[in-house]
Amino acid sequence: MFGLITRRYLSQESGKRLMQTIPMAANSPVAGWAKHGLAMPRKARTSRFKKDIEIPAPKPEFIKKQPTFNPEPKVVQEEQIMSKKPRRQLKPRKALITLSPNAVAHLQALLNQPVPQMIRIGVRNRGCSGLTYHLDYVEKPGKFDEVVEQDGVKVIIDSKALFSIVGSEMDWLDDKLSSRFIFRNPNSKGTCGCGESFMV
Repeated sequence: MFGLITRRYLSQESGKRLMQTIPMAANSPVAGWAKHGLAMPRKARTSRFKKDIEIPAPKPEFIKKQPTFNPEPKVVQEEQIMSKKPRRQLKPRKALITLSPNAVAHLQALLNQPVPQMIRIGVRNRGCSGLTYHLDYVEKPGKFDEVVEQDGVKVIIDSKALFSIVGSEMDWLDDKLSSRFIFRNPNSKGTCGCGESFMV
């Protein structure tokens, strides 16, 4: 004769309590927990995810090396580049006006007078071509005038006449008809028939 032993357990998947009957012989030894209808002791469960995963260490040849920074060679290279770079050569400044030996001699005579006088060169709108030279005797230059010194003598140039006479040569002409200062102006594009005026 077979007896029925009831065993209860809790299912993990469905969460429902189920009853299971197991046929056993009448004379078979029965455990203490089975006589009182107790549930079977559960075995300790181990999670399948508890197994440690070993991550292999990267090989030395695949490790990215950090770049090293040494500022001293860079500074030396920059200094070498700056030293090799050719310097820009500035063109010499064009003289405002040059004086011939005859002009220097006559200007020196003016400065040796009891009342020293200097010549101020300017231009005016007059004549056939538009501009004519204008000379004044002054004792000192104005606020915006340019002073040209050559061979110990000084000539004053009006600031308004700089563009018209820059690069010119001043000479002293002494002939039978007259004695006067003349100018050889490279900026002149034409003169009138009498030579009194010029055009730039």
